[in-house]
Amino acid sequence: MAGMSLPPQPQDPSTWPTGEVEQLEPLVARVLAPNASPFTFTGTQTYLVGTDEGLAVIDPGPAEPAHLDALTRAIGETPVVAIMCTHTHRDHSPAAAPLARKTGAPIIGCAALHIRSDAPRVDAPFDQDYAPDRTLADGEQVSGPGFTITAVATPGHTSNHLCYALEETNALFTGDHVMGWSTSVVVPPDGDMADYMASLEKLYERQDRIYYPAHGPAVEKPRQLVRGMIGHRRQRERQILKLLDEAPHRVTELVPRMYKGVDERLWTAAGQSVLAHLLELERQGRVARNDGIWAISA
Repeated sequence: MAGMSLPPQPQDPSTWPTGEVEQLEPLVARVLAPNASPFTFTGTQTYLVGTDEGLAVIDPGPAEPAHLDALTRAIGETPVVAIMCTHTHRDHSPAAAPLARKTGAPIIGCAALHIRSDAPRVDAPFDQDYAPDRTLADGEQVSGPGFTITAVATPGHTSNHLCYALEETNALFTGDHVMGWSTSVVVPPDGDMADYMASLEKLYERQDRIYYPAHGPAVEKPRQLVRGMIGHRRQRERQILKLLDEAPHRVTELVPRMYKGVDERLWTAAGQSVLAHLLELERQGRVARNDGIWAISA
């Protein structure tokens, strides 16, 4: 699951072609999955990275037959060096296993994450069947003919989230951590706002030329966008503290006041990110809760 639009982007999702190979630069092509939704924008973008001699597949996406067929056609006879997932929400990783069976390629990348809960979720549930052949730690690499991909650990949206840096072209595949159309939803308990902010700061210190997110258009001014995202989250934190300074609130009372003008279908998702902020403020000793009601700490 991706996030929620703040604000809506001008691109018309209906103009984005699903199932077609789009060559973005010599080492990078994209195939869009047919899973558009209010949380995925036009759908999950699978990236094919490499040359005719070998490639890596980043974020294979949902295990939908039409998408798997499109990937099979796009790959053709090219050897697949690795199938790599940024994280294991079900719009990102389920196609890894069937694609591995088709190509014989190993699944290399983020760790498996097995979270089971009866609590209602606003995001895509985790892929419980994901089983990597090799898990990458921060800074570890996968190489193929003419390309090198480095793992960049970016927990926050999920605890197992990785971005992938293409060393030859200074491009970064950012999964759901940074997207071109929305902010990422941070859903506790696995999603963590402190980790998310630290990961944004980590990317801001990098000098990547371009971001290729799993949802939405490429980001051609990465540091500018990340700086804005950091500022946006800090503004949300200040907004929460201001509202709680006026009076104690439940999360469901904060959201309508904080997200005026945002599609109400996204308010539940917004509430999860508000909760993530509150939990971090609670760890800092700045707010406290009693029976679901949050207030400024005495």
